[in-house]
Amino acid sequence: MTTTIRMKQLMACFAVLPAALFVAGCIGTPVEVAVSEPDPDLTFVRGYRSPSDACQLVGESAFTIDLLDDTSDLVACPTGSSAMETLMAETGAQIVTQTNSFTFFSLTYR
Repeated sequence: MTTTIRMKQLMACFAVLPAALFVAGCIGTPVEVAVSEPDPDLTFVRGYRSPSDACQLVGESAFTIDLLDDTSDLVACPTGSSAMETLMAETGAQIVTQTNSFTFFSLTYR
């Protein structure tokens, strides 16, 4: 009788363990990306999706030099803007960093 109860408890643990590990894997610690300093000097090239787009293609500056590479575009959107929300929804872009006013995304084009 005791062996049967122990086996049932053991089987229940093995049944619950994968679900618990799956849920634990989904919970992540938020990454701190905000910059509390004044906005750096930025070089805006043009609107990213259209000339009037609030999200802008960003060129090289002292602030962006480490964020640029030859396989993606660096795009800055006004933080919290509808343009930022649509860019994220359309492209699945992830935030690279933020300043007081802008949120930066790296969008791969290759």
